[in-house]
Amino acid sequence: MTKAQRLAMFERLRARNPQPTTELEYRSNFELLIAVILSAQATDRSVNIATRKLFAVASTPAAILALGEAGLCEYIRTIGLYKSKAKNVIETCRRLLEQHASEVPASRDALEALPGVGRKTANVVLNTAFGEPTMAVDTHIFRVANRTGLARGKTPLEVERKLLKAVPKEFLLNAHHWLILHGRYICKARKPDCPACPIADLCAFKPKTRADAR
Repeated sequence: MTKAQRLAMFERLRARNPQPTTELEYRSNFELLIAVILSAQATDRSVNIATRKLFAVASTPAAILALGEAGLCEYIRTIGLYKSKAKNVIETCRRLLEQHASEVPASRDALEALPGVGRKTANVVLNTAFGEPTMAVDTHIFRVANRTGLARGKTPLEVERKLLKAVPKEFLLNAHHWLILHGRYICKARKPDCPACPIADLCAFKPKTRADAR
């Protein structure tokens, strides 16, 4: 993509959704952190169903820690990998209490030191909770970046670094959300909805003009 094409791409995405945000439901930075940890290899919908009940009874590190792993599992057992996630969440809550006065830290190093928090999760929290112009490259963003020609790379980290350079600065804060939503609802993995795509004329995806892409 050329610089002009990248600018046009994000102007159109912004016009369709001026204030994009995560589809995970949360009321605090802590709830966001826990929801993102639980969302690994799971849908936002499944996480929201579980956390509505969980956060109604335990919405602080101390409250979730008091549930224990077994108690937490009762709330999140419908989410994939719930046992390992429960273990990570309990330990994360313990560390937040002991090392961060129950507050979610605003630094990448501190976030990535928490169990269950990798680079992608840290980027989501830094972007959504603290307003940092980061890029959390999940499967949707990885696909959209490569398919459109916006930022091609073989690994999520490579794509992340290229996106941070390719996305015009005025759009960088919200670009993460626009790209995820575009990949989730239009530029889908198996059947991209190219006829409904607002950036189809800018996209490098060749099959978009074939019947099988419809």
